[in-house]
Amino acid sequence: MEDRTILEMKDLHKNFGSLMAVNGVNLSVGQGKRHAIIGPNGAGKTTLFNLLSGRFKPTRGQIFFRGEDITGMSPYLISRLGIARSFQIINVFPQLSVFENIHTVLMSKHHIRYHFLKSLKKWKNVTEETVPLLEQIGLLDKKRRLGGFLSYGEQRALEVGLTIASDPELILLDEPTAGMSMDETRQAIKLIDRVTKGKTLVIIEHDMEVIFSLADIITVMQYGEVVTTGAPEEIRKDQRVKEAYLGDN
Repeated sequence: MEDRTILEMKDLHKNFGSLMAVNGVNLSVGQGKRHAIIGPNGAGKTTLFNLLSGRFKPTRGQIFFRGEDITGMSPYLISRLGIARSFQIINVFPQLSVFENIHTVLMSKHHIRYHFLKSLKKWKNVTEETVPLLEQIGLLDKKRRLGGFLSYGEQRALEVGLTIASDPELILLDEPTAGMSMDETRQAIKLIDRVTKGKTLVIIEHDMEVIFSLADIITVMQYGEVVTTGAPEEIRKDQRVKEAYLGDN
């Protein structure tokens, strides 16, 4: 049976003046798949994520999510449809506790505003929902610590928690292990594997251990274009990929 497509890009372009950052990308992501996008610096990977999440509007081309045209939609509306995205730079609330970081996102997910009389029951339900999510990302014992005082790896784990707290159908992770030690990276692989089960994941990464540990399918980009897409073993053997990115050795 054919995979059902959840995300589709058609002839996607993004120009910044004379610079063509994304150049005619045609790409489909299957529902429930873990799809990695790799390529050298400047290949257009993060620009592509910015288009998918609504931070940038494409110069031309279309983006479809579950068959709906989301081209040029605002990040807020795209998030509401079920797409969540993390960033290369850590993006947590440093002055809030770990618990408050997750709780705040869950409040937004349930459209709850701070009103004592009307929101008390909903508030309790959200609080009960926060605890298992903290367990899932391995930070329950750090729930009272301020986000800004966590270790680098813990902040990355918290950011993953913030990304999945809205219960998205599609998760976009932009270099989630950037700057991590080898041990932190391996813990991050386990975390991402655990929290994305049953979800569709698109991940940008430079660390090949992460890519080959998680990905079902890999797309290679260079100069804003798709070089090739295939299963991990196909990508390992592709001569163009070796020359462009993996190193021909």
